[in-house]
Amino acid sequence: MDSHHMPTSSADDTSHIPPPTRGFRHKTVAGLLAAVLGWAGAHWWYLGRRHGWIVLLFSLIMIGTALRSEAWYFHPAFFLFLVPAVAGFIEAIVLCLTSDAKFDARYNAGQARQSRTGWGPVLVAGITLAVGTAILMLGIVLLFQSLFEGIPA
Repeated sequence: MDSHHMPTSSADDTSHIPPPTRGFRHKTVAGLLAAVLGWAGAHWWYLGRRHGWIVLLFSLIMIGTALRSEAWYFHPAFFLFLVPAVAGFIEAIVLCLTSDAKFDARYNAGQARQSRTGWGPVLVAGITLAVGTAILMLGIVLLFQSLFEGIPA
């Protein structure tokens, strides 16, 4: 049997791995996009997830509907807009605190480059936790105020 017909082990054979068709994804960038533009699904676009446009469309409809009201911050659509915004904060924290190996396996499969993130994602997660908590608490306060006091005229 000649050498080019010898069976190879599956661990050595990398011919089944398709070449990467997209650029390397950074955890810090994904976390920042989720924290700042999570309401628009920007991190979904960056990470190559499908249906990122649904988040953007939902958010634009909700905020557009709320802004048509004089007291937009008491409008039910504003509170629905807060759902993808808070989800973006949560996803930013999850993305930033995911191990490099797990992040690379999911979003950088087939890439020769490996993540070595350091403190960037940790700082993004910490700041996101503080800002996201404040915005969530503000939303809860406004919700309860509108429920118990009614929408101001």
